[in-house]
Amino acid sequence: MSEPISKLQAALAAGQFVVTGEVGPPKGTNVGPVLHEAEEYLKNSVTAVNVTDIQTAVMRAGSMAFSHMLVDRDIEPVYQMVCRDRNRLALQSDLLSAYTLGIRNVLALTGDHTTMGDHKEAKGVYDLDSVGLLQAMSILESGQDMGLDMKGNPNKLDGAPRFFKGCCVTPCTDEIEPQIIKLEKKVEAGAQFVQTQAVYDPAAFEKFMSGIAHLKVPVLVGIVMLKHAGMAKYMNNFVPGVVVPDWIIKKLSEAAKEDRQKVSIDICGQLIREMKHCCQGAHLMTLGWDMCMPSIVQAAGLA
Repeated sequence: MSEPISKLQAALAAGQFVVTGEVGPPKGTNVGPVLHEAEEYLKNSVTAVNVTDIQTAVMRAGSMAFSHMLVDRDIEPVYQMVCRDRNRLALQSDLLSAYTLGIRNVLALTGDHTTMGDHKEAKGVYDLDSVGLLQAMSILESGQDMGLDMKGNPNKLDGAPRFFKGCCVTPCTDEIEPQIIKLEKKVEAGAQFVQTQAVYDPAAFEKFMSGIAHLKVPVLVGIVMLKHAGMAKYMNNFVPGVVVPDWIIKKLSEAAKEDRQKVSIDICGQLIREMKHCCQGAHLMTLGWDMCMPSIVQAAGLA
């Protein structure tokens, strides 16, 4: 492995079990509350913080600007980048811009379809998919002396970027083989770390990890905080590849309203403890409960 360029890459290279968090830029210009949450609860609890990119196709402030704000506050971002809204010209341009703003970790995503969001008539671009975006990053990096773009034009980049490139995978689908094949393509395209979609079944996750052992790439298991039993049931019914087991739904159902946050923290901590032996980190999606992050880290025995 080349010399690490980010704290996240360095921690994974050193064999540390890392924790990453996630924030979503606001739908508007009032960035203060989200930045305060990141500084107060995430900065000293996680190695890096993902910044979502127009998540679920709902219009909001951009991930690049917000990632730069985190850099200014000495919080390391993972710049999520979706292919839905930009063609290859804009994607390459944004990658160069992100690098000049001090952003080093990039998570390549294809992106949710616009029909999921608040501008259903918007046209998706999808000029590239996540594999193509990883290839684009690798190509931009490939000419450290002269630089290249996706057309292979030499001597056109006045300075080449270098990223710690990530991708996503869904480990607990009924059809695992297609997920493994797609992940192999992503790693071949340049992916250096993996963050998974939400996982609540340690046995299924361990089986998946055995199936990708040959890839030799660090994997951070994803866990979404479940705020109540209804949310868990919704994920079972409507989120592909996510299975919330009965024991979690039972715990959430039996919890008094004022105890739900603590119960959710305990569930996250237990899941991390049960899966940390077969992965290299955890990616925690708190969905507005950022104040819970220090307690989750403690419950997982990672404090």
